[in-house]
Formats: sequence, structure tokens, C-alpha cells
Amino acid sequence: MRDTVSFGYEEVDPEEKTRRVGAVFSGVAAKYDIMNDAMSGGMHRLWKDQFVRRVKPQPGEAILDMAGGTGDIAFRLADRGASVTVADINQEMLDVGVERALERGIDGLVWSRQNAEELSYPARNFDAYTIAFGIRNVTRIDRALAEAHRVLKYGGRFFCLEFSTTEWPGFKDAYDFYSHKMVPKIGRAIAGDADSYRYLIESIRRFPPMPEVERMIRAAGFARTKVEPILGGLVAIHSGWKI
Repeated sequence: MRDTVSFGYEEVDPEEKTRRVGAVFSGVAAKYDIMNDAMSGGMHRLWKDQFVRRVKPQPGEAILDMAGGTGDIAFRLADRGASVTVADINQEMLDVGVERALERGIDGLVWSRQNAEELSYPARNFDAYTIAFGIRNVTRIDRALAEAHRVLKYGGRFFCLEFSTTEWPGFKDAYDFYSHKMVPKIGRAIAGDADSYRYLIESIRRFPPMPEVERMIRAAGFARTKVEPILGGLVAIHSGWKI
């Protein structure tokens, strides 16, 4: 039986998912901020602020921000004095991040094209690993989690911010309508691309529920795992420690 993974509501070969996800993000890179605003009603900015507060970056810490191409999380981490490496599999996303950093006068960040499933860094290299709104697009999540564990120092921490499924009934129905019916239309109007936005919504629906994600994080070797739901689980902050 051939191994398949989800690409939105489709089942495809792993290599095909990697290629198609790459095409999606190459296409939306220039409009990524607008895309996040469209998908979250602008609330992603508040979620990212809360996420970085939970990470508690310290001056001089080495932090790997995976799937962080446009710099949103990295800029916040660097503001706290951390030494941040921004990694992303997509060069167009990294290019957007570098341009944004130049516009803001932010230097000192390291930008690196990396596959989350096969990082080039040595073991026990980082104090913290962050990934925001990226892990659901990884082809093999278990491999990415294993790599996150490998590159963290003992005592290092893992933090993941990701869409999930809200458990608030009325809000869930409203958000389902908005995301499935409206977001692709907004994508077509703003970026001339409904299909990429449709995939991103579908990828949220196919992402495992919060308890399953926590189980996967523990299976990768992390201890003291925790899930913090936001808006009833529409978004969740997952964390764990390498001990």
C-alpha cells in the first residue's frame, strides 16, 4: 500500500505534498501578511505576541524559528535580545523576511533555507525551537518533531503556535462559514489566488486535534508537554521540554 499524506482534503504522495505546499507559499509569499489578516481577522498579531511571551526569550539565547520565513516571530524574539536563526524551506518566504528586516533596520538575524524534516544543524545546538503556523504544512510532522528534539540542548524548549479546532459551538459554526466561504474569495480579490487560500483553510481542518498533537510531541521525546487553547481551541500553543 502506497504511503500518502493529506494536502488539504486530498490524499497525495509525500513528495507531491512537499512540491505543492512549496508552490502555495511561493505564490502567496508577497501577500503573506494580508493572508494572515484574512484568515484570522487580524488577530494573528495578538496570538504571535502571546506566543513569544510564552517562549520567554532571553538575551543571548540561540533560538531556531522554523517556518519563520517572513520574520514575524523572529523580529519579536530578537526584540527580547535572543540570537535568532530564521529557517524556512521556501526561498521566496525567506526573501520577503530579509526585505522586511532591511525595511525595519533589523540586523543580526541568520536566514537559512532548511527542510524541517532534515535540519543541517548539529545536535544540541539551540536553547529554544519555535514554529508558528507552519507545522501543519510539513509533510511528515513526526520527522519534524524528532528533528526539533535533536537540535535542542538539554533543558531546551519547544513551542508551536498552530490553528486547531475551536470547541465553542456557535463560534465554530461562524468561523467555518467565514473560512470556507469567504477566505478563498478574499484571496482571489487580494492576491488573485483562491486555490492557495482554499488549501490553507483545508489544511487547518485536516490538522490533528489538540490532544493528538500533544501525543505526537511527547512521542518525539519531549516532556512536560502543555497545550494552551486560544478562542476555545481555534488556535493553540503547544510546548514541551527536552530533559
